[in-house]
Amino acid sequence: MKIQNPVLRGFNPDPSFLRVGDDYYLATSTFEWFPGVQIHHSKDLVNWQLLTHPLTRMSQLNLIGCPNSGGVWAPCLSHDGQQFYLLYSNVKCLTGVYKDTPNYVITAQDIHGPWSEPVYVNSSGFDPSLFHDDDGRKWLLNMVWDHRKGRNRFHGINLQEYCADQRRLIGPVTTIFKGTSLGGTEGPHLYKKDGFYYLMVAEGGTSYNHAVTVARSRNLTGPYEVDPCNPVLTSKGKSHLRLQKAGHASLVETQTGEWYIAHLCARPVNEDGECNLGRETAIQRCEWNEEGWLRVVDSTMSPQEEVEPPNLPSHAFPEVPFLDHFDETQLSVHFSTLRDPAHPDWLSLTERPGWLRIRGRESLNSLHRQSMVARRLQSFKAEVETCLEFTPDHFQQMAGLIAYYNTENHYYLHLTHEESKGPVLQLISSMRGKYNELLEEPITLADTMRVWLKVHFNESYLQFYYSMDGSEWNLIGPVLDAAKLSDEYATISQDGYFRSWGFTGTFVGMCVQDLSGQLKAADFDYFSYREWK
Repeated sequence: MKIQNPVLRGFNPDPSFLRVGDDYYLATSTFEWFPGVQIHHSKDLVNWQLLTHPLTRMSQLNLIGCPNSGGVWAPCLSHDGQQFYLLYSNVKCLTGVYKDTPNYVITAQDIHGPWSEPVYVNSSGFDPSLFHDDDGRKWLLNMVWDHRKGRNRFHGINLQEYCADQRRLIGPVTTIFKGTSLGGTEGPHLYKKDGFYYLMVAEGGTSYNHAVTVARSRNLTGPYEVDPCNPVLTSKGKSHLRLQKAGHASLVETQTGEWYIAHLCARPVNEDGECNLGRETAIQRCEWNEEGWLRVVDSTMSPQEEVEPPNLPSHAFPEVPFLDHFDETQLSVHFSTLRDPAHPDWLSLTERPGWLRIRGRESLNSLHRQSMVARRLQSFKAEVETCLEFTPDHFQQMAGLIAYYNTENHYYLHLTHEESKGPVLQLISSMRGKYNELLEEPITLADTMRVWLKVHFNESYLQFYYSMDGSEWNLIGPVLDAAKLSDEYATISQDGYFRSWGFTGTFVGMCVQDLSGQLKAADFDYFSYREWK
């Protein structure tokens, strides 16, 4: 079997790659979604499973009020031989010239936790990383954000010692690298091999000019010599490649002495370059040349869709069930909530056994307490289905099935109430913040309280359906543009100008709103997620 890229499909960006013994881990960014940081596990680099989330408590990660595409940026997972360390940013502001980027570190003896309460380290920039030197000392790296007029926003990579006993940074701060001509220097990771310190960074911005560059030094604090063949990996200017945006990488050596690099990538769904699955994670095989520089096993330094695996025993995992009947007392690891952690105040799997009960709260525009349970879309072709029981009393109460990018970009098929009609189905969209109702007349449901809802994704298109018995399905609304649920669409205004940052991807799930504040509950019988080629 080959490594089939991307190994982590759907919204799984900024990979931090780690081996501990015979186990491999990939930690990825989660932005405004809770719980924070996805950790995938593998034994052979071919087969991967979503294992855990380390940020599970509000005390570790407060996302209330977090802007779209704020929150958890670029985690770094490491191990010092005794325990795991996880560093992460919780970005609070990303508009204008400033970035508010508090950085934290947590620890655990076991990858499954329990993970500690966070230790605040600094806020000078994002993408914190921890390097464990062979003398036992630990060093924090992060990019530095420069807000001043006429300056390079990506000021450079800073280094400072972290004292684990004192749980704080100590000693001087040193800028060890100012970047290359590609610009946008971020995502630092430091490695030591054959007497050299190798600094790997992301450059060129996290879109189509993204790249991996490397520099090295005999001394930790530099000066760092830039690899003469940089970038060592990029998709820039290679529009024929299926894997675009290659960059933000992390490196491991296998127990068999082979080297691999994990990196961010994305797959456009249309000719406009829109990537509705978000930024994903791929793996490439690497070698070290005679001059001691890292090279991917491709002469063009491009990402490959198929890669030779390491010489390790194959280790497959059980297939993820496509159907969740909500028979457990906790949500599946594949579900996320928006900003606010799952809590009995608004979500229950026990009040009505075999059903997910969600209490309606704030609107789809809220950056605070929405009642949404969703999962990543991980295939261009997929079908998502649920069954809903809900008795809304008025138009401010809604519950249904959503295809969601952020608070300004989503499609929503929902059950609500109209004064002259009673319970109705309505389909709405929000595109770049503009609200629209897509049905000339909502579908009247008489006095029924149960309805089945479905959304079908086919490349750049999606179509909603409804059923009154779960067997006979009816089209509802027009064919919609699935590609608009993407970074590329959401970040550009109607007149073609940049409007806001976007770093996530499409989610599909269940949500409930009660704009009257009465916390009206809706019950969901199951959630089905199927993919096909």
